Amino acid sequence: MSVLATGLLLWVVVHLFPSLLPEQRQKLISRIGDKAYQGIFALCILAGLLLIVFGWRSAIPTSVYTPLAELREPAMLLVVIAFVLLVAANFPSARIKRVIRHPQLSGVLLWAIAHLLMNGDSRSLLLFSVLGVWSLVSMLTINRRDGIWIKPGKPDGWGQDIIIVIVALAVSALAVYFHEYLAGIALIT
Repeated sequence: MSVLATGLLLWVVVHLFPSLLPEQRQKLISRIGDKAYQGIFALCILAGLLLIVFGWRSAIPTSVYTPLAELREPAMLLVVIAFVLLVAANFPSARIKRVIRHPQLSGVLLWAIAHLLMNGDSRSLLLFSVLGVWSLVSMLTINRRDGIWIKPGKPDGWGQDIIIVIVALAVSALAVYFHEYLAGIALIT
């Protein structure tokens, strides 16, 4: 479990650094250059992600609580909504960005909550609670750093939003299919 915890700590620290310490980030960029900073940032994120994956796969889970069976389907719906938010974050004029300031972080939060509703083991509790709290803290610190939210302009038509939903549904289907290979837990039996 220590590898998983180390990966999560690295992930959280590296991601929060720009919003918690913007002046230090700027000083570091001034000293080593933007490209070097981005490279180091990306390598640290990759290292954290690899530690999380290998830590997850090597951790022996113990039961902490028993999830309610009737929450499985609503939790799975939350995951699909999370994927809609994650996909929408990559579209500059997505309609949802006029309602939700941080669609990507909100998607991570919903994804984490859904997994906590479906899993009651120690490694799930560690992984999803840390990522859920990280997403909340990130939203708060980014809001503090960036100030007043300037909403994007009104999008033209619904085409982009339809594409977002279609892509999110496709990603959801792929996640269900490959979940066994990614997380070691089959969703389809």
